[in-house]
Amino acid sequence: MAGFGPPPKAQGQRRNPNPILGGKVRRIDASGHAEKLPKWPLAKPSKRELELWARLWKTPVSVAWESLGWTDAVARYARLLAVAERPKAPGFVLIEVRQLEDRLGLSPMALLRLRWEIVEEDRPYADQSNVLDVRGRLKAVE
Repeated sequence: MAGFGPPPKAQGQRRNPNPILGGKVRRIDASGHAEKLPKWPLAKPSKRELELWARLWKTPVSVAWESLGWTDAVARYARLLAVAERPKAPGFVLIEVRQLEDRLGLSPMALLRLRWEIVEEDRPYADQSNVLDVRGRLKAVE
């Protein structure tokens, strides 16, 4: 995609050790989703739009959308996706769908750009930062 460049490298692989964007990453629980299904904000939804709307708000990133107040953008995405699913959908609709997917964090690359990370909260060893490094103590024993 033009204008964005490659995704950021991991902190240990970067030449410049200064953290990207202050090192702030939004961690989103993989098992979570928005508290409740928001009311459809646009005019007269179709049945398919409401199905997509409900499915989108069950995704983990919906927690971020809810806190940011992005209901209108998610509704536009659902509306355009319903149009894009039709036979012979106009090309510009497919482009808009892809761009909204990027803005809403609905692909791995979009999550990187938004600095969002979906994490498994129930995995106790997912974060290794609190694990003691015993190599130094083992060398002292020898």
